[in-house]
Amino acid sequence: MRNLFTAAVAAAALFSGPALAQAAGGLEVAQAWSRPAVAGMNGAGYMTIRNHGKAAQTLVKVESPAARKVEMHRTVTSGGVARMEPVARLAVPAGGEARLAPGGNHLMLIGLTEPLKSGQRVPVTLTFASGVELKAHLVVGTAAPGHEDHSAHHH
Repeated sequence: MRNLFTAAVAAAALFSGPALAQAAGGLEVAQAWSRPAVAGMNGAGYMTIRNHGKAAQTLVKVESPAARKVEMHRTVTSGGVARMEPVARLAVPAGGEARLAPGGNHLMLIGLTEPLKSGQRVPVTLTFASGVELKAHLVVGTAAPGHEDHSAHHH
């Protein structure tokens, strides 16, 4: 059974598009992106983390060579004022997903070591409480991959 599962994961990895990270422990990252930003400033990371496994997973750490440190934040609105507060853990329910998106949960890339330029791929490593490590790339652009404005491409 174990080998069958491994083969299924390997097969799934073959067919996944470039915006998908490999499925490790039933986890997969899709639509990972970041907006352009200047070196020394902070960047933001967005993605959908899907959990195809039978057990809930909890994201506990994110690292990237492009930033001094990466924190998980959520946007909290009270009295019409939005503010960000750090989140230590992010749950990804079994058979469900966690969405990191503008105006909600997101990654803060604090102290960028290099500018984030459009089209660039920024490596990130997600570590879960279960010990699973998932490597992904944030595609730098003004919107999620596959949702960019195509009218800008006509020359």
